Amino acid sequence: MATSERVAGTAEFHVEHVGGIDETELDVPPGVTVLTGKNATNRTSFLQAIMAAMGSDRATLKGDAEEGSVELVLDGRTYERTLERTGGSVRFGGEGYLDDPEEAELFSFLLETNEARRSVARGEDLHEIITRPVDVDALRREIERLEDRKAEVNDELATIESRQRDLPDLEQRRTELRREIEEKREALAATEEEIDASSRDVEQGREEEEALEERLEELRSTRSELESVRREIESQQRSVAALERERGEYEAELEELPAAPTGDREHREEEIERLRERRGALNTEISELQSLIGYNEERLDERDYEVLASLDDADAGGEAVTDRLLDDGAESVVCWTCGSTVDRGQIEETVDRLKELRSGKVEELDAVKSELEELKADRREARRRRDRRDELERKLEDVDDEIDRREDRVDALKDRRGELTDEVESLEAAVEDLESEEFEEVLALHREANQLEFEIDGLESDLEAVTEEIEAVEAEVERADGLRAEREELVEELADARTRIDRIEAEAVEAFNEHMDAVLEILEYENLERIWIERTQRTVREGRRTVERSVFELHIVRTTESGTAYEDTVEHLSESEREVMGLIFALAGYLVHDLHESIPFMLLDSLEAIDADRIAVLVEYFSEYADYLVVALLPEDARALDESYTRVTEV
Repeated sequence: MATSERVAGTAEFHVEHVGGIDETELDVPPGVTVLTGKNATNRTSFLQAIMAAMGSDRATLKGDAEEGSVELVLDGRTYERTLERTGGSVRFGGEGYLDDPEEAELFSFLLETNEARRSVARGEDLHEIITRPVDVDALRREIERLEDRKAEVNDELATIESRQRDLPDLEQRRTELRREIEEKREALAATEEEIDASSRDVEQGREEEEALEERLEELRSTRSELESVRREIESQQRSVAALERERGEYEAELEELPAAPTGDREHREEEIERLRERRGALNTEISELQSLIGYNEERLDERDYEVLASLDDADAGGEAVTDRLLDDGAESVVCWTCGSTVDRGQIEETVDRLKELRSGKVEELDAVKSELEELKADRREARRRRDRRDELERKLEDVDDEIDRREDRVDALKDRRGELTDEVESLEAAVEDLESEEFEEVLALHREANQLEFEIDGLESDLEAVTEEIEAVEAEVERADGLRAEREELVEELADARTRIDRIEAEAVEAFNEHMDAVLEILEYENLERIWIERTQRTVREGRRTVERSVFELHIVRTTESGTAYEDTVEHLSESEREVMGLIFALAGYLVHDLHESIPFMLLDSLEAIDADRIAVLVEYFSEYADYLVVALLPEDARALDESYTRVTEV
């Protein structure tokens, strides 16, 4: 896997009223930064501030503040996010580092509630988590576009190849036309010589002969125009027939498109807006619940530290350790919200109820997100149908206009054909009137010459058409190479698009298995032999269809003291082992989606379930993949880390 190669500079943060932070300024240099301190020292709050600066809305506003902000200066650019309390929720504004923080929230911001990190321990669908950043609908649209273009290219190539096969016949036809024209011209020249010879023998009636020649020339010209009109009528009628077929196809497709029910669009938009508002409210409630839970847990932990500290000071004032424990209340504490003494178990029960409430909110949020995505998919499909309907209606209107225009042209041509037919008949009658016995032979020669000229005009017109067709085919043949190259590119793009999800799946499994093996080897968990993901196919129902879907099956192998291997389940893992597995799964997603190229920060928090030495190993391992790795640790855990890391003890 590639590691980040961008050249990073110091990231400068200015934070106001985020989480438990009142105001702070902190510089984070490249590499590992360790936020170390006891609980309730705003370590997690600063991680939330980094997330907000990156573009995430998963940060909380300080409880006693109406507005807050985070400013990040990085690589010469300034990014500022604002938080404003509006009613029962927090509204975010400003510009973050990322346009869309979803991938970072899944695979880069690894706080306690991170979904990728928790999904392993909860036995959730790992495949869905890994593939979630892929816009499947957009991918399907891209595949459809590529397939349509490929079909167009194939049709064009098939037409070109068909026309190319006609080239020999067209070349032969052109040769024949040239030969026929040459023969007709020779015959015309011979006839004109006979006319000249006959004219010299006839001394009288020269005026009649000139009138006859004029009428014959006019007759030839009129016949030529009449033939051109007939050809254009046929061409226009063929075009009208093709347009009518096209109109029929559009009408058939239009009939198949279901019309959206009246009011459906407005209702859907209202429902989407309602779900968005509910999603925002749930995110805020979950964040606030998490802050409340974390604060209470930190205070409970702090209470434990105070009791432990009293053991070290047992000799002070001659007070017995047992008295200290009783006074401080191993079973009772002073409530930090109301100041009264309450049973510690009551607070713990309250925290447990808060956790249950948070879990319920998370489930509701998942349901809202699912419903919102379904509505968005329905909206996209409705828009696609509406756009296609509008497009078909425009095309039908254009086709109807074109048919009307061509039919008007046909009517005008038919009128002209009638006029020319009448003219030809009139000219033929005039020629007959000019005929006489003494000019009979000359008239016959003139008629023959006239016919030859008419035939030559027709042949030359045919020759011009055949030559144009040959040139067009040759131009198309030259274009075929470019079309074949485009088709090859389309085939490659289609293969890439069709296998994109498959490739992500395969790379995710490979990355998880590779890093899991490496980490387990250096962490040396007792009797934990191997953890790996197997990608399998499972038949599932999607609506009315039965489809094959990829599934990630998690395998855990342990060994007994005698060395016998057996397969275990996630439920039997220790909390430390589950945490490590979740972190490695998140790292696999981080690498598979190339987030090391676009997201400079990786955040780690809530690692207390892992012992200090193993935390140090994990931090060193993760530091290879992000420009900035910011880790929140308790002092006793931080002591095991490399001393070269930047340490922040006050936020």
